[in-house]
Amino acid sequence: MHNTSRLELRARPTRFVRTAQAMAVATTLALTALTAAAQAPAAAGTAAAAPGESAMVRLIRGLIQSGALARDVGEALLAQAQTEALAAQQAQRQLAVAAAAAPAAGGLRPAAGDVRVPYIPQTVRDQIRDEIKGEVMAQAKTEGWASPNEVAEWTKRIRFEGDLRVRHESRLFGGGNSNTINDFQAINEGSGLDVNPNTSSSFGPLLNTRQDRKNLWRARARIGLVADLSESTQAGVRLASGSDDSPVSTTQTLGGGLRKKDIWLDQAWLSYKPTDWLKLTGGRFANPFVSTDMLFSNDLSFDGVAAQFDKTLSSNKDLQLFGTLGVIPLEYSSDSFPRTSQDKAASENKWLFGVQAGANWKLNDNNRLRGALAYYNFNNIRGERSSPCALYAGADHCDTDWSRPSFMQKGNTLMMLRDIQLNPADPANTPQPQYLGLASKFQLLDLNARWDTKIAGRYDLRLDANVVRNLGYDEGEMFRRAGGGIVNNWRVNAPLLPTQADFRSGGSAYMLQATLGKPSPSARGDWNVLAGYKYIQPDALPDGYNDSSFHLGGTNARGYYIGGSYAIDKNLWFTGRWSATREVYGAPLQIDTLQLELNARF
Repeated sequence: MHNTSRLELRARPTRFVRTAQAMAVATTLALTALTAAAQAPAAAGTAAAAPGESAMVRLIRGLIQSGALARDVGEALLAQAQTEALAAQQAQRQLAVAAAAAPAAGGLRPAAGDVRVPYIPQTVRDQIRDEIKGEVMAQAKTEGWASPNEVAEWTKRIRFEGDLRVRHESRLFGGGNSNTINDFQAINEGSGLDVNPNTSSSFGPLLNTRQDRKNLWRARARIGLVADLSESTQAGVRLASGSDDSPVSTTQTLGGGLRKKDIWLDQAWLSYKPTDWLKLTGGRFANPFVSTDMLFSNDLSFDGVAAQFDKTLSSNKDLQLFGTLGVIPLEYSSDSFPRTSQDKAASENKWLFGVQAGANWKLNDNNRLRGALAYYNFNNIRGERSSPCALYAGADHCDTDWSRPSFMQKGNTLMMLRDIQLNPADPANTPQPQYLGLASKFQLLDLNARWDTKIAGRYDLRLDANVVRNLGYDEGEMFRRAGGGIVNNWRVNAPLLPTQADFRSGGSAYMLQATLGKPSPSARGDWNVLAGYKYIQPDALPDGYNDSSFHLGGTNARGYYIGGSYAIDKNLWFTGRWSATREVYGAPLQIDTLQLELNARF
């Protein structure tokens, strides 16, 4: 107690008072027992008093009843007091017998009024003190306030983790790029694009394709909390920066008049492991699938539920099987759609159902292989042609407006969603504001392969390959459903009214990458260099979820990239990356990107 600060005493007055009372009563009890033994009647022939309830026992009972002493502590002291009172009475009897026998043995008879004080060794007194102190300290440690420098138990089950990145970025556009490439995401977020040339002469929102953007300073910050609720259960929350609510990037462009920057809820999840080989996760969590950024951006988090398993088969842990099942809600239709109608539309929800299986195989100390095969069904995400809608008569929606994507980058084939009826009184001048939806289905077969080896016996070499095929791609079915409403991915110099023969798209994508050195630098002096190539046809995969740096995001892109990293301190490394990309089909769009970064991890 002498090591406890005054601030701690003030913060815990009730606990301290009870502990102090317990120590005082225990000390009084010990002294009373000693005094009782010391003050036994010395006169020969004096009989010991009959056992009864001592004053100390009555005192302890009173303290318990008044609430001044905790019941559990009081009952323990009460039992000890009763035991020691009985021992004192027995000691009195033994002294009386010894006093009576002393004259017969030639000893001296005590005179009236003499007091016999037995000698209590120092070791006994020390033992009594240590026992009392031990009981009080044990209670203090159990309640968590015994050690001033000891943190509470719950803090040991929580850890923080995160990363920071500062980036200098330049985007260089080809001088021969088309300058009439629409920003379809902006069209869908607004009131639509009027496709009647008699009522609108505007191209609608357009992407910048020719003006370089140099010396952009950007930053990314992510910080997460992970709590071990038990040996089987965890919970996590992560916050992240970001210029907007884009799902594929948490990078914040700096500047903006030095305004404060936004923070977004990037992850919030619970996980449970019923066995060592199975993990269940729900909420918003990191990508549970083995994939590359050609399909899913490294910044992409997933909503929904996922089950992940991994099982080691061989006794020497050379072969490990793993797999994932995921049910990911992409978008729910609005409860109030259409907002101005008394009759609401039925629920139309969009989902991603994913299943993956793979294996890690250690061939020897220098060679490891990993392979994974996945199937992703993006359910109900393609656009639907509406029933006839008379916007000229005052309607403010068509019944399939819900089917436009909530987020796009660029590249996918798009179709007009609305079947707009013309005003019979003035058909040529009827505005026709269109929303746009995905023309293709997306049912992806995804194959990933990785080989980790060493060259010259010392340098790490990693080779990655990724192939994606959209099994739902069907050009003829796309045109039948669109009813002539396909709006992009035409050949260069296509006529004003193109046909299916002028259409250019595809459903395949692949990526190859080689990394020499440490793939993830962490210790000072770690380094790597890498080079890769990507080829992504327009409808190989949804353009809204992949890497936002290569070709500035999306599909209908091909090109190479090179880069390298060097760790200048522990968990602090510099990275440089250059990519040169262009379109696969259609209007020319050449984009070169340079990124120089300083990264930190904690």
